[in-house]
Amino acid sequence: MADPTRGFVTENPSDVECWRGIVLFGRNVASYKFALAKSLLELASQGREAVPLADLAVPFSRHVSDHLVHVDRQGTSRSSRFLDACRFFNAGRISHDELVSATEVFGFNNVIDAFHIVGSGEVPTRFFHDERSTATGGIRITDKVHELANGIEAVSLTGEVEARWRLVEETWASRAVGDQMVVLYDAPRELLVPALTGKRRPITEVRPALNGYQKGHCFYCFAPIVVAGGVGDERSDVDHFLPHSLMARGMPVDLDQVWNLVLACQRCNRGEGGKFAEVPDTRYLSRLRRRNEYLIASHHPLRETLIAATGANQRERNRHLSSAHDTARMVDGRKVGWQAAEEGLWRF
Repeated sequence: MADPTRGFVTENPSDVECWRGIVLFGRNVASYKFALAKSLLELASQGREAVPLADLAVPFSRHVSDHLVHVDRQGTSRSSRFLDACRFFNAGRISHDELVSATEVFGFNNVIDAFHIVGSGEVPTRFFHDERSTATGGIRITDKVHELANGIEAVSLTGEVEARWRLVEETWASRAVGDQMVVLYDAPRELLVPALTGKRRPITEVRPALNGYQKGHCFYCFAPIVVAGGVGDERSDVDHFLPHSLMARGMPVDLDQVWNLVLACQRCNRGEGGKFAEVPDTRYLSRLRRRNEYLIASHHPLRETLIAATGANQRERNRHLSSAHDTARMVDGRKVGWQAAEEGLWRF
């Protein structure tokens, strides 16, 4: 099997690329990876370095317990003594100290060893060192996490972990009741929601769910963007690559799906010379294909959503995008597609 991060994690990846590779492309057999990632960012923001398991167990168990309230299924395994301990705590059957003790014993059996593994090997950046057999009795957080946790992308990275977690756990929950999980876009609220029988429920916001796959940059001009707390052009917009308004003009394609959503800076989306409701130039198609293949390689549920909407294999998906773009150009009627006024040297 090909490495799912090929093309995403570059030959000389940055620390943030390695982090996003872990969160987006690491194996999803339990939610512990996400709980550990959130715990690392939280502890690093507090200036912690050497962290005994008892201290790590506090935020780790809290994140898992909170998510169990939202979705009871937090992995593919039929049983877990750690998850049972979190359930007992939520039900008031054990104390917080008992939960922490149970987490020390059962919560870290695999996640510490597997955290840095993506595809066939480890990412080159270490975000912590395993010191369970030393006097620390836990882990030592590296400077790399401190830089992420206190940098300009800290809020975005935390949001990306949470968004990814929500998507994965909803998939597990839907499979537990035999439903097929397909994620749709709720435009008025800018949320991803499952297309399940009955009432739709919010899964996560769109921006953090998509931001990691664009590595925190505008889809069109590659300028840095943020998903929360930004001002001006830095604040990202959710953009329909092929304009949503084309459907009202007779385009027979559902453009309100994940494959057609990208994040753009405000300047490109609606500033002077911005895209607005124009159809992008053909040269952006390869970029959209690559972004969508990253989503598919990162497993469920966005993978299922994209495959259901665009095709079972890459050839079908390429044909779908080209056909949709050709149809959009015909409906739009403009001879020249829109292009960003400026484009940085950075790529994703």
